[in-house]
Amino acid sequence: MVKDCVFCNPELEPKQKVVLSNDHCLFFQLEQAQNNGGLLEGAGLIVPKQHRETVFDLTIEEWHATHELLQEVKKFLDHNYKPKGYNLGWNCGEVGGQHIFHDHFHVLPRYQDELLAGKGIRYMFKSKENQRSC
Repeated sequence: MVKDCVFCNPELEPKQKVVLSNDHCLFFQLEQAQNNGGLLEGAGLIVPKQHRETVFDLTIEEWHATHELLQEVKKFLDHNYKPKGYNLGWNCGEVGGQHIFHDHFHVLPRYQDELLAGKGIRYMFKSKENQRSC
């Protein structure tokens, strides 16, 4: 456990709520993800209970527990929020967009009435703004 980590110490971020859990993982939602109609409606994070910096550091038990919890999370989100699709993923390392260095798996419900409906993760990588300067 890392003293100033918001996932090791959930009380450090009072707006996050543990919605589901199993022996190895927690599913957090922020208060804003629970509001009806918001951009992040239903979105959350699956995190290991033990401090692991990235997904590459998970034990096999944590990996399996992440998969098991993801199935429960999908049922929960489908029932409570009724999304039409999902984006799922990990950001690993600073250049990969990771800002909290405790592994966290993003679960992002997607809705038909979003401005970027139909645009997946690759949309960002295909944009002209994201060209490398080789």
